[in-house]
Amino acid sequence: MDKLTVKGTRIVDSHGRERILTGLNVCDKGRYIEGQRRIYGEQWTKGLAADMKAHGMDLVRLGITWDAIEPEPGEYNEEYLDFIGGILDECKESGVYVFLDMHQDLFSGTELLCGDGAPKWATLTGKYKYQPTKIVWAEGYFWGKAVHSAFDSFWNNTKVNGKGVQVWFEEMWTHVIEKFGDHPAVIGFDFFNEPFPGKSGGKVFREIIGRLVSTTVLDKTISKKKLIELATKSDDPARVLDLYTGKHLRKITSAGDDIIKTFDTKKYFPFINKMARATRKCGNEKFVFLENSYYSNLGIPYSCPRPILSGRTDNNVIFSPHAYDFMVDTPSYKYASNDRVGSIFAEHRRSQQRLGVPVIVGEWGGFTEGDEWFPHIEFLLDLFDSYKWSNTYWCYFGGFTDTEVYKKVLTRPHPVAVTGEIESYGYDRENKEFYLSFVQLEETKAKTEIFVPSVPKYAELDGEEIAIKRKGFFRISTVPGEHKIKIIFK
Repeated sequence: MDKLTVKGTRIVDSHGRERILTGLNVCDKGRYIEGQRRIYGEQWTKGLAADMKAHGMDLVRLGITWDAIEPEPGEYNEEYLDFIGGILDECKESGVYVFLDMHQDLFSGTELLCGDGAPKWATLTGKYKYQPTKIVWAEGYFWGKAVHSAFDSFWNNTKVNGKGVQVWFEEMWTHVIEKFGDHPAVIGFDFFNEPFPGKSGGKVFREIIGRLVSTTVLDKTISKKKLIELATKSDDPARVLDLYTGKHLRKITSAGDDIIKTFDTKKYFPFINKMARATRKCGNEKFVFLENSYYSNLGIPYSCPRPILSGRTDNNVIFSPHAYDFMVDTPSYKYASNDRVGSIFAEHRRSQQRLGVPVIVGEWGGFTEGDEWFPHIEFLLDLFDSYKWSNTYWCYFGGFTDTEVYKKVLTRPHPVAVTGEIESYGYDRENKEFYLSFVQLEETKAKTEIFVPSVPKYAELDGEEIAIKRKGFFRISTVPGEHKIKIIFK
């Protein structure tokens, strides 16, 4: 497999081609059985990598968990790691890249916190006990004192078994990097899924709710009559959120800006800098992924710089933001707002420009069924195309490859590898037309690769007709200069 590196805000391969990576999250959170340890290794489906490749996808954000890797302090579950190694081998055979995501939700996967992530021995909740959530799982973030305590203990590096909990975490990651860091399919490491601030994160939620109330009352652009009507007469009261635009969202979430900035600079950056240093200490130069905080999913700015190692800024870094609409994880996701999510990703775009690195959107989309929300997914795909962003959709599950969103929405024409610098590309679904504009700077034997999901009815390069006789990966040679490719589908 081609080695990938960072060049400014672009991902390039060993041939100097700009790469656009697309794919899926595959996250095995484990299955808890009362009285037993969580069971792992049931999520990956044999043949998935090959199927993804056949549908034009070449990237997996592979979720792994600390609980599965280190069930007891210093004791690594090599059987589980070998299972992960088998997945990596399968991806290599199919030409699918992987970045490893240390996943967590509510910090811990034990019966203690009812999420996924850290083992029980590393979950330090002090005097607090987990209180079950009532509506959505994320409630635990907002007011779960046990959850807050577990995160605070982690960020403060509280000692457990004579060693700081972050030290245990770093050693665990070092073991993973030493085992998989040289694997050809692995492009990098996503150290901590959606870092949550702890107790101060609960304060952010309260501040946002307060700002929501005041904005609703004071903002004259929000119709009070319509709000009451939607809340009382609509078949889905969640439709009241239709009244809140991206501008409203940013006004509301800005109530948490200062708290998250403090967390980013005082807690998260020292942590991510330490993890980057540990990675490079292993002699590994693969991508370090920077995630935004849980609340940055709602558009609060990401404040960290790139890691600084030995006085120099690390260049092989990927910014990997997440973003969802309010409606995610609810039956109302079909009402997700393009405007709201677009405003969140616009904030992430500003963070990318500040950092000066490429983007692989780590999570986006929605975990639901039905075609009513497909336009929202298509809107986001178009947005990523306009930003020239790679991405991994949330989320794969058993039977996902048979769904319409997989076969008809995510499977679409896109550039895979371009012999030069991409100026713009996109797919007009209504007119079934793909376009790509790029500048080739030098002679190369490498070819530009474009994925075409079906045999097109017409294609041209720089105004001259070209033949594309089969679906899949179309390759074409070009010379230095500016180039435009247009492909029209039946």
